[in-house]
Amino acid sequence: MKKIQLLIIEDNRLLRDGIVSMLKKQADMHVVATAGNGENILKMIGQFNPNIVLLDLGLRNQSSLRIVKSVKQHYPEVKSIVTDLIPIQSDVLQFVEAGVSGFLLKDATINDFMKTIRSVFQGEQILPPHLTGSLFSQIVENALNGSQPSLIIESVRMTKREKQVIELIADGSTNKEIAQELHLSPFTVKSHVHNILEKLTLHTRIQIAKYVNTTEAIKNSNNTASLMDE
Repeated sequence: MKKIQLLIIEDNRLLRDGIVSMLKKQADMHVVATAGNGENILKMIGQFNPNIVLLDLGLRNQSSLRIVKSVKQHYPEVKSIVTDLIPIQSDVLQFVEAGVSGFLLKDATINDFMKTIRSVFQGEQILPPHLTGSLFSQIVENALNGSQPSLIIESVRMTKREKQVIELIADGSTNKEIAQELHLSPFTVKSHVHNILEKLTLHTRIQIAKYVNTTEAIKNSNNTASLMDE
């Protein structure tokens, strides 16, 4: 049986040792090497030939994103899995575009931990569970297929009024200011904001603003998102 060869990059020694101990109990897995901070990761990959690099998203002295990009560029056959508590959406998208193959939450069960590693080894792309099935997961899938994330917004039934509200939120307007600008009641604006959050599977106004400002999805689809007026 061919074992999955793993390189572990984790700057927390206690956590790193715990992960190694856990993986050693798996008959189909083998930890070829571990790294904390300062090591030349590409050199280690060339030396130990891992199938998967398992690394912490928030390394203190190195950029995990830069590592993923370098691995993808120099060793495209090696897959990367990043671990984090709950990665934010913008981080997920950045890492997916950089070439990461999977995400592991640090509070995942042992079964889920092992299942993710095996699935990635078999060629699957694994998103954080809390994003699976959301609009954002479709955006990520779109990115994986080489399309622009902004295109996915075209499939969302966003009304003309909701689009106006989104753009004003992105400009930093409060609900009261939006109500004055659009000649609506604050209650109506609040309702629009609630609907927008649900449609984009976001949780706060700040996330709406960040989403628009980083992807320009709404602005790029002003003429195609919906024919509805309200």
